[in-house]
Amino acid sequence: MLQRLPVGIQTFSELISRQCLYVDKTEAIARLLKQGKYFFLSRPRRFGKSLLLSTIKEIYQGNRALFAGLWIENQRDWNQVHPVIHLSFASMGYRELGLEAALLLQLQSIAADYGLVCQNTSSIARLFAELLEKIAAQHGKVVLLIDEYDKPLIDYLDDIPQAKANQQIMKTFYSVLKDSDPHLEFLLITGVSKFSRVSIFSDLNNLFDLSMDRSAATLLGYTQAELEHYFTPYMPETEQYLNLSRTALLEKIRLWYNGYTWDLRNKVYNPYSILSFFQAQAFRNFWFESGTPTFLPKLMRSNKVYRVDDLEVDELALGNYDLERLQLAPVLFQTGYLTLKSIDDCDLYQLGYPNREVKGSMSMYLMAEWAHEEPARTTPLVVKLHKAFQKNDVPAVIDIIKTVFKKIPYQIFLQEREAYYHSLIYLTFFYLGQYAEAEVNDSNGRVDCVVKTPTHIYILEFKLDKTAKAALEQIKNRDYAGAFRTDSRPKVLLGINFSSEAKSVDDWLMEME
Repeated sequence: MLQRLPVGIQTFSELISRQCLYVDKTEAIARLLKQGKYFFLSRPRRFGKSLLLSTIKEIYQGNRALFAGLWIENQRDWNQVHPVIHLSFASMGYRELGLEAALLLQLQSIAADYGLVCQNTSSIARLFAELLEKIAAQHGKVVLLIDEYDKPLIDYLDDIPQAKANQQIMKTFYSVLKDSDPHLEFLLITGVSKFSRVSIFSDLNNLFDLSMDRSAATLLGYTQAELEHYFTPYMPETEQYLNLSRTALLEKIRLWYNGYTWDLRNKVYNPYSILSFFQAQAFRNFWFESGTPTFLPKLMRSNKVYRVDDLEVDELALGNYDLERLQLAPVLFQTGYLTLKSIDDCDLYQLGYPNREVKGSMSMYLMAEWAHEEPARTTPLVVKLHKAFQKNDVPAVIDIIKTVFKKIPYQIFLQEREAYYHSLIYLTFFYLGQYAEAEVNDSNGRVDCVVKTPTHIYILEFKLDKTAKAALEQIKNRDYAGAFRTDSRPKVLLGINFSSEAKSVDDWLMEME
């Protein structure tokens, strides 16, 4: 009988008690516990950070029975027990109470759990310091695990004054940790983002950042070997349901969900997507659907950035950002919408989409943002475009392209017509590439599109406020079709002119080569 798939379960004890599948990370965790004392780790949401902290908690509390059959069971002295403080900002209630009040309440609750009476109840810093000292004195050095440390900041990126106020409270809260060193056994802080260390952890300069360290490259996420080992029992039924061979299934899973890397050597799958895939036995955008921050597409449009598969940054730029100057590259990288692709001789990283799930979903949201449309409506539009090409119905293709531009407010379009024209054409055909063999190139203000159907190859050239004839002449004069001469399919040359005054296609010409 197959083990349950722990979709959404983030507590190790619950996962084990329900007899759910657990991909054994305890060997890597054991190495981490021996490696040092103060750690920070950022990973995208739904990547297993909460489960990691919950697992470490059970290890330090000596709950050996939960680890029966796992690597660590016979590799640890289970008499080495430590008190654990496990703080999760996600469940702290700071939105209702305010961050400082929520932290005070949380610390008082922990004191009550240990039967302690603390004197410094008016200040989170003094109460926190007193709590650590007293717990350590009575029960041994404290293991401190802090989950989603950055949530009180990320939740208020649309309210910078409140985010900055929360930032100061957090800075005060963490300031006690350095002087509390004698009372601490181990510290791990996790979150999605890496806000500037000066802004939050300025007094904690001994905090080692694991985020891009090779020792943590596969600590979270599933490797290819782990996928094929732990999920093999679930594959026969999935193969049968989807009518795919084992080889084809593995390749499609890889294209959809693999691709994340933090060291350019090891690639991992998003755990939430993999668990959800085998549960649903369907290829869908599980991770993206579980909560995409709306500020990201808006930030990209405000920066007039619609193409992110060629971003180049240095490691310092990836490392952190501050609230008042949100930089697109580190935000997209840390939140998991982009991953490392390569590094050049000048130590510049190239970023790109990790997989089809993220690429397709981000295309949908970006297209919606530029087109002033609901995200859910952009996919049917692009699918219709795909079907029109499949039927070789060029008038329908033109009508759909016209539809893409319909909802843009006229004044906004006139103010930014070049940006809107290039971005929407690019995004439409880039998104089409999820459903058809479509290529779109963007350089020096020129957009060329190639769409291949089973029967034809379409070569498209767009012009703004010129003529369809000029577009068609460019295709012929520059011999764009030459790259496809060895392909026996007929070539359709399609010149399209877009009118900024009409905010629509006003002219198009087609020739067969």
